[in-house]
Amino acid sequence: MSRPVADFHYDLPVELIATRPATDRDGSRMLVVDRSNGTIAHRHFREFPSMLGPGDLVALNDSRVIKARLLTEGGRIEIFLLEALGANRWKCLTRPGRKMRAGATVAIAETEARVEEVLPGGERVIAFREAPDLEKYGHMPLPPYFHRDPDDKDDERYQTVYAGRPGSVAAPTAGLHFTPAQLAAVPHVFLTLHVGAGTFLPVKAPTVEEHVMHEECYDIPAPAASALNAARRIIAVGTTVTRVLESQPPGPLAARSGRTDIFIYPPYDFERVGALLTNFHLPCSTLLMLVCAFAGYDLTMRAYAEAICERYRFYSYGDCMLIL
Repeated sequence: MSRPVADFHYDLPVELIATRPATDRDGSRMLVVDRSNGTIAHRHFREFPSMLGPGDLVALNDSRVIKARLLTEGGRIEIFLLEALGANRWKCLTRPGRKMRAGATVAIAETEARVEEVLPGGERVIAFREAPDLEKYGHMPLPPYFHRDPDDKDDERYQTVYAGRPGSVAAPTAGLHFTPAQLAAVPHVFLTLHVGAGTFLPVKAPTVEEHVMHEECYDIPAPAASALNAARRIIAVGTTVTRVLESQPPGPLAARSGRTDIFIYPPYDFERVGALLTNFHLPCSTLLMLVCAFAGYDLTMRAYAEAICERYRFYSYGDCMLIL
C-alpha cells in the first residue's frame, strides 16, 4: 500500500530555524529518544559520551564541504558544482539555465566555463579551461532556507572538525556538534559519503514509493570496516553514515567504494545501525522519512512535537536528537 508524502509533514514556527550556529559546537541540546520504552528525555550534546556503553563504536562521515557556488562578476550567473567528473569537468547546476545552454561559455573565477552537455535532469556538464580556485572564488553552499549569504564564520562552522576528504556540497550536519575533545572521548571510525545537492531537493511525488532518490559516492576504508564488524553496537552520526552502512551487501562489512541511491523509509529493517545521532529535518524530506523508519513513525512525530514545544533549534545549525 502506498504512503502519502503528506504523512511526513509537520508545522514548524519559522523562528525555530537555526540560521546561525550555536556559540559552542558542543553546546547544543540533545533530545534522547529510547525506542525500547518510547520515552523522550531532554539532555545536552556534551553528555553524548556518557550515553555509550562497552563495545559501542561511533561512525562518522569525514567528507569535507567544498565552496561549490561560483558567481560571475556582478553575480548574474551562478554555477553550482555538484560532482567532479574528471580533470576540470564537473556536473553542475546553473542559474539562470537559459543562459547556459549547450556550447555556451562564460568567464568565471578567473577561468572560462563551457557547457558541454545539458543532462535530462537539467544539470550541466561543464568543462573549465583551468581548475577554478574554490578557496579564493567559491562560496560555501549554505542551505537555501538560511536566506542569507555565507560569511567567514560559516567557512569554519559549516564544516565538521574532522572533515578531511573534499567533495560534499552540504555538510553532514549531525557531526557539526563534535569538538576535538568530544571526538577524543568516544571510540570512533570514519567513512565517507559526499553529500549531494539532492539532500535539499523536495519530494515532489505524491507518494513515498514514487520518489526517485539521488545518488551519492561513498568509501569505506578497510580499518573502519574491521572495527565496525567487531563493534557491539554501531552509533551512526547522521543519515549519511546510516545510508552508507545500510546499503552494504549482507555479511561482514568490507572495504568498498561505490555509489548509493538507497532510500530508507518506513517500514524498514535496519541491519547495521544500532543507534542514530541526527539533527532535526525538514518536513516531508527523505531524511525525516529515514528517521521515522529508524525510530518508528509515531514516536518520531511525537519527538518532533516535543522538540517544537520545548523550542529546540531546527535544521543544519540546530540541535540534535539521539535515538537509542
